[in-house]
Amino acid sequence: MGGMGSGRRSSYSGRDTTEDSLRLDIRKMQRTNCLMPGHEISWVWSVNDKPVASILVKVEVERVVLAYRHRGGAESEWQNAEQPVYMAHTPCTYGGTRPWWLCPSCCRRVAILYGTGKLYACRHCYKLAYASQVENAYDRALRKAQKIRKLLGGTGNMMEQFPSKPKRMRWTTYWRLLAAHDAFAEVSLAGMARWVGLWKERLE
Repeated sequence: MGGMGSGRRSSYSGRDTTEDSLRLDIRKMQRTNCLMPGHEISWVWSVNDKPVASILVKVEVERVVLAYRHRGGAESEWQNAEQPVYMAHTPCTYGGTRPWWLCPSCCRRVAILYGTGKLYACRHCYKLAYASQVENAYDRALRKAQKIRKLLGGTGNMMEQFPSKPKRMRWTTYWRLLAAHDAFAEVSLAGMARWVGLWKERLE
């Protein structure tokens, strides 16, 4: 199984965000019928369709047991870990119930737990921000450029060739998106160049 924090990305701000962390979303698990007592599933995280981490989820009545490997740093040894997480349910307006995690740290009712440290907990306990709260103009431009690539059927990898025009899309729309993408990419690259320049100044 992949380690905690595998596949994480950094931002100019240096502050951890929800997007930097492995997310265990109980809503997705409910939609895929993974929360049936007695089930034992391997939940996999992927980046660009490539697995980067996984966790074993053992489903019991009103709780799950998470089994995974963890290490404190790049030089540390991998260690096996198990963590029970209890669930709660609230009634829905049109019938049925909605499941929630009970954060193992603060008992807050949440939809998502984050694998930022040794244990899974809510974003409040890990003091995680949303990417939009900490991103600067360069981060925001990069995110918008990546969004356009994904809209056209590509990935967020800026090193890959720009996606070709999807079928049924008008050429005027495609060229407009390409121009917007290039403008966002230019702003992002300028920010990266400035960031690298500042680091060079500090090292000299």
